[in-house]
Amino acid sequence: MKLTTLMKTAAIATMIAIPGAALAQWAPSGPITLQIGFGAGGSTDTLGRAIAAAVEENTGWDVVVENKPGGGGVAMLSTLVNAEADGSKIGMGVTVATIMNLAMRGDKLPFKIDSFDHLATVVLAPVSIIARADAPYDTFAEFVAFSKENGGSLMGFDGGPQRLIMQSINNTTGSQVELVSNQSGAEIIKGLLGGQLDAGFSAGEHIQYLESGDLKMLGVATQSRHPYSPDTETLVEQGYPYSVEPYFYLAAPAGLDPEAKDALATAIDEAIKSDALDELIENVMQTKASNLGPEGTEAKLNSGLADAFALIEAAK
Repeated sequence: MKLTTLMKTAAIATMIAIPGAALAQWAPSGPITLQIGFGAGGSTDTLGRAIAAAVEENTGWDVVVENKPGGGGVAMLSTLVNAEADGSKIGMGVTVATIMNLAMRGDKLPFKIDSFDHLATVVLAPVSIIARADAPYDTFAEFVAFSKENGGSLMGFDGGPQRLIMQSINNTTGSQVELVSNQSGAEIIKGLLGGQLDAGFSAGEHIQYLESGDLKMLGVATQSRHPYSPDTETLVEQGYPYSVEPYFYLAAPAGLDPEAKDALATAIDEAIKSDALDELIENVMQTKASNLGPEGTEAKLNSGLADAFALIEAAK
């Protein structure tokens, strides 16, 4: 064997023996900014900061978290779409908020779904319909019947899809449920406990009140039942063909180098699978992480947009 061939063989063997030496993995040239599309202290912010901390610990990268609230994530996405597609800036939002903004005023927004390289979903928010424990109805179908029999009722909501779902049900059943806009799930719970509301939507804030016996579940607004209340039927199971699937998700400006996209997606996936994230999601939402991956995240957004157009039509 020639000397040059021996040298090449030895070099290849050395690179195989040392992880990452053959093909250096992508790494950011400086800090990564993770923009959160909602204010500090909320569920998106809490999850985003935990992911940033886990990515830093696992990779050694510097991840800076920046809150950019406004318009259900629109302010953040409107900035992110104009950022350099070099992996230095990513964003975190909620799929349903993005979808509803695109469905209702997409012609006025500077971005579309394909304006971004989608990286991961984190978890599906356990959206449910709840009531006081002593309410004279135990299911959502019974609540609808109660509203019809009593000339109406008051229902709290804090998101556009929730309003559209209930408007669609009013249209088909004549339930006369009056929708009361709230700033947060915590405000809805306060209204229920204080007797100002007859029912309301919640994305997880209610779980501790189920355990204390102050509230009960009437129905599940996502497509499948929640593990913390396996006997509570979905709206679809109760005869109402509507659901909402709010995933927390992460994205970057479209056009990432494939190696950068793969490295970011892998780092985020490892963070989501970490013990810290698992414990956080379990404690706060009583559910498990759910990462659909880059392709699955984009597919979920596209299918959700089609569902949103159908829901808007049904609510007219």
